[in-house]
Formats: sequence, structure tokens, C-alpha cells
Amino acid sequence: MTPDYRTPRLSAEERTADLLPRLSLEEKVGLMFHTVIESGANGSLVETTGALSKSPTSTVVLDKRMNHFNVHGLGTPREAARWANALQALAAQTEHGIPVTISTDPRHAFTENAGASFAARGFSQWPEPLGLAALDDADILEHARIARAEYLAVGIRMALHPQVDLASDARWGRQFQTFGADAERTTRAMLTYLRGFQGDELGPTSVACVTKHFPGAGPQQGGEDAHFPYGREQVYPGGRFAEHLAPFAAAIAAGTAGLMPYYGMPVGLELDGEPVEEVGFAFNRRIVTRLLRESLGFDGIVVTDWELIHDNVAQGQVLPAKAWGVEHLSPAERIVKVLDAGCDQFGGEECTDLLLDLVRTGHVAEERIDRSAFRLLALKFRLGLFDDPFVDEDAAAEIVGCAAHRDAGFRAQASSVTVLTDDGLLPLAASPDRRVYVEGMSAEAARPWGTVVARPEDADVAVVRLPAPYDPRDDLLFESLFHQGSLNYRPGLLARLGSLAKATRLIVDANLERPAILTPLVEIADTVVGTCGVSDEALVAALSGRVAPRGRLPFEIPRSMAAVENSPEDVPNGTADPLFPAGHRLAVSAR
Repeated sequence: MTPDYRTPRLSAEERTADLLPRLSLEEKVGLMFHTVIESGANGSLVETTGALSKSPTSTVVLDKRMNHFNVHGLGTPREAARWANALQALAAQTEHGIPVTISTDPRHAFTENAGASFAARGFSQWPEPLGLAALDDADILEHARIARAEYLAVGIRMALHPQVDLASDARWGRQFQTFGADAERTTRAMLTYLRGFQGDELGPTSVACVTKHFPGAGPQQGGEDAHFPYGREQVYPGGRFAEHLAPFAAAIAAGTAGLMPYYGMPVGLELDGEPVEEVGFAFNRRIVTRLLRESLGFDGIVVTDWELIHDNVAQGQVLPAKAWGVEHLSPAERIVKVLDAGCDQFGGEECTDLLLDLVRTGHVAEERIDRSAFRLLALKFRLGLFDDPFVDEDAAAEIVGCAAHRDAGFRAQASSVTVLTDDGLLPLAASPDRRVYVEGMSAEAARPWGTVVARPEDADVAVVRLPAPYDPRDDLLFESLFHQGSLNYRPGLLARLGSLAKATRLIVDANLERPAILTPLVEIADTVVGTCGVSDEALVAALSGRVAPRGRLPFEIPRSMAAVENSPEDVPNGTADPLFPAGHRLAVSAR
């Protein structure tokens, strides 16, 4: 007789209620860990430790009974599909054949950062979320629907995004994945994004979204990031906690499948007149249980951000466990505190033995495990994973990164270019007589403008692409990948740009993954544009007028670092006398 949990006509809740009592403690505990996994050559399973994965695939699936994995390295679309099928076939060997939920950080843009995002490679390439936020909601919906189709094709069923933190401090190194500083714009973008990924309701054609980082990770003290010990404090000197929370309340109402608390620990925060414990949000019962579960009514999955329990050691570097405020607790005690806070899953961890021991010794009730296991299983049933977790390799090769998807991503990139100033140079249409000098971009991409020359003094116009300014750091694991610190361009660079502007007319493209201090650039250059995830070819298409650049600034551009330093960390668009306000753009028509 077919058990109820194998009967598709029953509801996810009915199937979960049938399966849960059948599971061993080991199977239930395995559900509660969600860590990094990597694919091998030609779509094979990796049976050694990987670049960041801590154990062979068979160990985590068969021995530890884990079935939620955040995939890092992937091969071609066909190889990615082959790997996903091999992983599901391995999971089918377990007692009850619980299928794997494969998740990913964003992988449709440009930034390669193993701690936060991946460059597109075989997937279609789009602007970073900040670049999408510079566009209209219709563009965001197109991106989300195409990204969803590509994820589904390779077996990815959970997006560890969108990131709806408000970029309220200009120095923060993670804002390129946000939708900017404005709560209303962020909320609209997020609702569109969720609809594109999940559909009207969660089902077999959905990609479940984990919206992050509850209750808003933007107001980091000094603009530092809570990945690192020096950035652990989150502060609200402007009293704007409710503003940062607002997009998450909207995400809950819209049916986001999951939420992820951030690493940060609130300092000096009071809610309803009561001081909030100064511990990281995933350890914080006042935040997860009382605010998220009880006040906001969220009954979906809460997965912690990565490595709260143990230090992460890889590639010869260490990143201390992000156990902010509870550094003194043992790993087992940290697990208990996370569970007491109300979280369902431990991100980046695979210490199932510790949780098993805590249950067997009576420190954690099995009923507490059952509550989280029910939520996790129910989502797998809603996504149809128990009915068919496998994908078609041929379809993956046809769908992922296909010409139509690449073209749509290219148009979005070009459209997202934001023109800030222009002294009559745009559109810079193609001309066989024009001589162009370029820096920071390929000469091949610039050839549609005319003849590319090697010296600025021989050029009619120079086009320079500038990376975002930051202070290089490389002591801790991942630290070199996060662009933090000063927003000022180096004096030597500015002097050289001044020399260029004396030799020829100058167009500068500023990477706006953070709101760089552009004040000296607008004094030097004839034209200044801002981008966040735009290829050389797409920039040329926008500046030449083949695609109209219609991006709007998703945050303000401060006039100086002093203005940034004097602005409260939690006040969006709050610097004094900004150089450009949020929403600014100059209209440039397409040819």
C-alpha cells in the first residue's frame, strides 16, 4: 500500500504529517543543517573535501542524512543538471528517500564572492540587484522569471535571495545585492522579484525564496560588515528600526518561503520599551520568536546565515564563527540558543552529531526538532520534490544561458546605465572618423565608436571605467572579496584623470556597487555615468544610443566622506547636501 506521504493528491501538510513520525531522529536532525556543496568534473559528485565544502558528498547525504545544500562551483548547464540528478539519486538511497533541496546565492550577475554571490558563467548575465533597482519593475520581473527558469532547469529549487536590506550607510560592503536605500522602492522591487521566482503560490514550478537579512542588515556600525568581528555591531542612532523592518513584513505577507536573520548584534535597541538582548539576530529570541514568529505571524523556514557555530577555516585563512555576543558559549550551547531563538536550520554547518547528542541527553526536546522538521518537509512537498526531483540534461543545455535570455540580460545591463552629468557628448554614436582612447574596458568592445587609439592625446574622446574605491583588506577568510572602507578615489588616480581631461574630452563610468564620492569626478570629466553590473559591450550600447540608458540612482551620492561619517548609520539617504539625490538621472535618448 502506498503511504500517504507518497500520494501527490494529498496536501503538503497531510503528507508531512504522515512522513514525520516515520523518520528516525537522525533523519529529522539532518533536515536542520544546510551547508555548502560543490560539483565535480563533468557533473560528478565530489567525494573529497572541496574548496569550501567540509566533507565528501556521500558523507553528508548518507551518513549525516543532510538534504539541503548551497551549491558553489558548477560546470556547464548540462553538467550542472547531471550533478543535480546524481545528488538526488544518492539521496534516494536513504531510508525514506528524502530529496535534496539545492539552493544558491545569486549567480546571474558579475560579482564573484564565495561569501555572497557568483558570476553568471553559463547563466544569463544581468545587472547586480542595485542595477536592477535602477530600472522599472517590469525589468525586475523579466529577470526573475528568466532566472527562475534557469534555476529550475539545473535543479536549483531555493534562492538564498532577495536581499532587501536598506543600504542606509554608504560604506557598507554588501549593498550591491540590495535594491538600494529607499524602503518603498525596495519593497516594490522585492514583491516583483518574489512573484517572478515563486509564482502566485509555491508549487512544483517555483523557486522558493529566502528573503534576507531579517530584520534589516544595513545599519552596521561604522559601515562595516558583520561577516567580520570588527563589524558585529548593528546600531540605530536615528531610530529607524521600523523602516528597515518594513520590507520584511511585506515579504511575509507576500508568502516568502523563508527568511534569514543577519549576523549583526543590535546595540542599544529597544522594542516596545524593552531592551533587546545584544546578541546576533539568529541567537535572539526577542527578534526571531517574538517579533518574527509571533508579531509578524511568519511560519515559514528560518535559516541562519552561515557559520554561527564553528570557525570557518579554508584556503589558509580563518573566519571566526559569527557568534556575536555569545562568543563565550561552546558550540553545543550556541546550537541550543539558536533553537531557543526560533530558527529552523543551521546555515553552513554540518555538526549533526552535536544536535543528536543534545537531544539524547535531554538538553533539546525532540518535539522542538519536530517543529522545524515539519516546516522543512512541508516545503519540499510544496515544491514537488518528493514527486520528481530530477531534471532533463538536454533541456538544461537549451534553456540556461540561451540567446533569448542573454539578449534580455544585455538589454537590462545597457538600460541600467545611469547618466549623472553630460556636457553634450551623449549619445556617442558610431563614427568612422572618431578616435577613441579607453581604459578599464576592452578595445574590442569600444570599436563600434570608431578607431581605438593607444594615446589619449591622439583621441577625440576618452572613456574610462573605474572600479569602486575601497580599502583592500586580506587578513580573514573572504575579507579580500568585500569592498569596504573609504569611498574616496585615490589622489593619484584623480590627478591622472585630470591630465586625461586636458588632453581630450572625457567620459567616466563609475562602478556604483557602493555610492563612491564622485565630487572630484564631476569637476574633471565632461560626462559621468554610474553602473552596477554592466559589461563593456552593454556600456557601449548605452552610451552610443543603441539602447537608451534609463537607470535612476537607487541611493544618493554623498558629497564627501565627512558627510558619510556624520550621517547616522540607519538613516537611508541621510547625508547632508548630497551631490546627487536618490532617483537622479539625466535623460539621453536612443538614436
